[in-house]
Amino acid sequence: MNPARICIAGALAFALTSAVASAADYPAPKEGDWVARDFRFHTGEVMPELRLHYRTVGNPSGEPALILHGTGGSGANFLTPAFAGELFGPGQPLDASKYFIILSDALGTGKSARPSDGLRTKFPKYNYADMVEAQYRLVTEGLGIRHLRLVLGNSMGGMHTWLWGEKYPTSWMCWCPWRRNPRPWRAAIGCCGG
Repeated sequence: MNPARICIAGALAFALTSAVASAADYPAPKEGDWVARDFRFHTGEVMPELRLHYRTVGNPSGEPALILHGTGGSGANFLTPAFAGELFGPGQPLDASKYFIILSDALGTGKSARPSDGLRTKFPKYNYADMVEAQYRLVTEGLGIRHLRLVLGNSMGGMHTWLWGEKYPTSWMCWCPWRRNPRPWRAAIGCCGG
């Protein structure tokens, strides 16, 4: 079976099991910061140290899954009973005993480096490509992961997911951007194999 069909079947199974699963407990998230050295922005500007904040759920030996948040949010947005309680528990679609779930705060949001930290107008101009490059460096250099099983994102994170698919096509197996909706994981709009 080709990778696209595997991902489509996975998305359908994901939606169906989400519909019948009840909220469950999942392992406590761990938080961390990682510093990207000499981070080069699309403008050519370089920050000697760029702080990137993240949370992880599950064992680092599990299948790595990156979940990307929307505009103005953070990885903490996904640590709710309606999301993590429906997805990260035993027997659920992203069971934390099988998956290593990475919830990064995008560049410019949450606890990651942002203009309001002090540089204000002197902070380099950044765009989605810079945000995705920062996520990629966090995953590969900071966490030492070479291949993701899944990249999933909503709203702005969905746009980042599309960019991951274009810029790093061999670093992930399945990507799923989704639209905004009260039950976003049940409304995936795309899932393609890598």
